[in-house]
Amino acid sequence: MSDVPEACKTKEVEDSAPEPEEQSGDSSDDGEASGESEMDFLRNLFSKTLGISGEKVLDELTLEGVARYIQSGACKNIICMVGAGISTSAGIPDFRSPETGLYANLQKYNLPYPEAIFQIDYFKKHPEPFFALARELYPGLFKPTVCHYFIKLLKDKGLLKRCYSQNIDTLERVAGLESEDLIEAHGTFYSSHCVSFMCRSEYSMDWMKVKIFSDDIPKCEKCNSLVKPDIVFFGENLPKRFFTSMAMDFPRCDLLIIMGTSLQVQPFAALVGRVSKSCPRLLINLEKAGGADPLLGMIGLGGGMDFDSEKAYRDVAHISTCDDGCLALADLLGWKAELEEMVKREHEKIDSKAKEEQANQSAVATGKAETGKAETGKTKAE
Repeated sequence: MSDVPEACKTKEVEDSAPEPEEQSGDSSDDGEASGESEMDFLRNLFSKTLGISGEKVLDELTLEGVARYIQSGACKNIICMVGAGISTSAGIPDFRSPETGLYANLQKYNLPYPEAIFQIDYFKKHPEPFFALARELYPGLFKPTVCHYFIKLLKDKGLLKRCYSQNIDTLERVAGLESEDLIEAHGTFYSSHCVSFMCRSEYSMDWMKVKIFSDDIPKCEKCNSLVKPDIVFFGENLPKRFFTSMAMDFPRCDLLIIMGTSLQVQPFAALVGRVSKSCPRLLINLEKAGGADPLLGMIGLGGGMDFDSEKAYRDVAHISTCDDGCLALADLLGWKAELEEMVKREHEKIDSKAKEEQANQSAVATGKAETGKAETGKTKAE
């Protein structure tokens, strides 16, 4: 369960997330954000009108050029932007495939329309469909991918500034990223809160897991209201930390790596324009994404990424699966063996833990059955 689906706008599977409203915050935050947006617009306008671009940092616009830049030592603050495409190889189903996607298999929940399962108003009245779906796709049933561990390797090398994720599957955390390393733009299953504004009690992922797999609708232990995982539904704001962090992180970024996203969902997609004009941007995806709007480009206002024009100077598109792209980059950096060993080691740990949990559950079930038999025998004897 990687990306909460967007209602009607997103075409690609990778960005099945909703387009939540921006965090409202207080008036001063809104004014500051508005001012920054206006300044960004003016900077882009003047740059395009005057033909000004940033300094060319890469010696060539290829994966090899990116690798040499990383090896040069000049690259110290890498930001990763990731979408559902980094999790599909883990076996997490997409939302929109005609026969196998989630939307194609939601009829059993008797929804008025498929997207209702992720709408906050519908959830408050009819929570059963969402929790039934969550039981099928709950985090912990899947292992992180090569791409997830590549991001962890960037952290281990001291190069990762932050990972901005659209995903709600928590696989970045399973791979070893900490809360400080992550901005989960569309929320997460890692924590949950009571939906009552008067309460808002917090609950852990383990607490929620017990409720979901016992077929119970999670209810607050203090006020008996619904408890919802902290994922962003339609009609909800993005986490405030998304907006505060992006203002600090992106001006410091010296390499932006974008993986597994079609860059269609706002405001997440607009992050590519928050880095400096000289910051190289690498896209690893099954197709090119984030390009300038052709209509706006005709009047000199087209933003976005530029891979192919004569003016291209910093954007690189590596067309492949996210795992293959990360392995290719790791190979160029001399990290491939280290990455493959990390994946093997960590997957073995996850498998071992799962077997241990299964054994414990079986032992508990056997113990309960034997206790039941003993009590039944005692009753008959009496």
